[in-house]
Amino acid sequence: MHRLDPAPRSYPPFVWLVRRAAGFGTGPAGQGSPAETEAWLLGAALHERDMLALYGGLISRLIACGLPLERASLHVGTLHPQLLGFAWNWNRSDGLIDEVWAGRRAREGPSYTRNPLFEVIEHGREVRARGDDPQALARFPLVAELAQSGISDYLALPIGGGGGQHNAATLATRRPGGFSDEDVAVLRRMLALFGPHVERHIAWRIAGNVLEAYLGAAAGRQVLEGAIKRGSGRPIGAVIWVSDLRGYTDLSDRLRAPDMLVLLNHYFELSAGAVLAQGGEVLKFMGDGLLAVFPLDGAGGAEGAAARALDAAREVLKGLARLNGGEAPADLARIEGWRPLGAGIALHLGEVFFGNVGAPERLDFTVIGPAVNVASRVEALCKGLGQPVLLTAPVARLIETPLRELGRHRLKGVGEPVAVFAPLPERAT
Repeated sequence: MHRLDPAPRSYPPFVWLVRRAAGFGTGPAGQGSPAETEAWLLGAALHERDMLALYGGLISRLIACGLPLERASLHVGTLHPQLLGFAWNWNRSDGLIDEVWAGRRAREGPSYTRNPLFEVIEHGREVRARGDDPQALARFPLVAELAQSGISDYLALPIGGGGGQHNAATLATRRPGGFSDEDVAVLRRMLALFGPHVERHIAWRIAGNVLEAYLGAAAGRQVLEGAIKRGSGRPIGAVIWVSDLRGYTDLSDRLRAPDMLVLLNHYFELSAGAVLAQGGEVLKFMGDGLLAVFPLDGAGGAEGAAARALDAAREVLKGLARLNGGEAPADLARIEGWRPLGAGIALHLGEVFFGNVGAPERLDFTVIGPAVNVASRVEALCKGLGQPVLLTAPVARLIETPLRELGRHRLKGVGEPVAVFAPLPERAT
């Protein structure tokens, strides 16, 4: 997950700033009304698919209504293998809204249990804490910190209510005396109308998260946009990656199933991680095998795709060397008899069909075509040729670094012999 520089703000290590937009809530007050904001929430806001823009629109309208907001935030949970949820943070002093992603550590320790959000998210309780209330200052360190900066009143409200945990909105003011009863009533009303929008966006995000986790970013995006019909898809040019773990059958025979699962997870974290880091698209895990593509329409065209694929292969070999050399994580290091780990990686270039195949009631989003078959057959040559990485001639022609030609080889199901190449060993630095 890419981190942006949060300056002039700061976030803890388990929170990532992923987007920022400016200019919200900086307009003059008194130019709008609660009725106009309600009409927007019940009408035009329904067509907005970007949560940041939608939340910014709400903040700007609340300010226009004359509500004395100084800072506000929105917090939503999600279903994601690495993330706890998302938040959008606004501050009147700079007019910025930050979209941040929160890792699972955000729910650990007293910094969470002593935050007003804990009461809202875990129990659905509304929290109101005034800056001149000694009990509130002692109970919530965040409120004490805000009071020192001039915040006079702080609200944390549940939004929605499905499931065991709640989404939350916070609002704070500097106005002496805090929010009026009328202010609080308007805010509750607006957030009640805003709640269904939040639920709609959560559902959309969860669907995207799940599809990306199981299908990959590009495939998941296409499915979410409606490519769910069998046969839907498109031809693409790509460098095709096929790899597998050496000695998988022997390892499976010798290691207990739970230990083999640990080993496979670390191996796939290493290999798929290298592909993703270089802009590749991981399509399928097949036992101990991995199928991925580096589309030619990415940065640098065909040459860029080939270079990134080879760089990813080299990173896998370096990672395996580190594991074999004693740098294994604790859960893998405790398992005996798995070293040394090796891999075979084949890189081939060609046109493939990128889309849905399968039965009407059970589809798979993948790539198919003769080029995939060639890549698979070349990977099978790695063991016999004693090479962890093999490239076919179409990929080799795009690589600037020296390669070693290993001759032409007949492949099962392929009419003409295929020339293969191996990268030269990298010099130690």
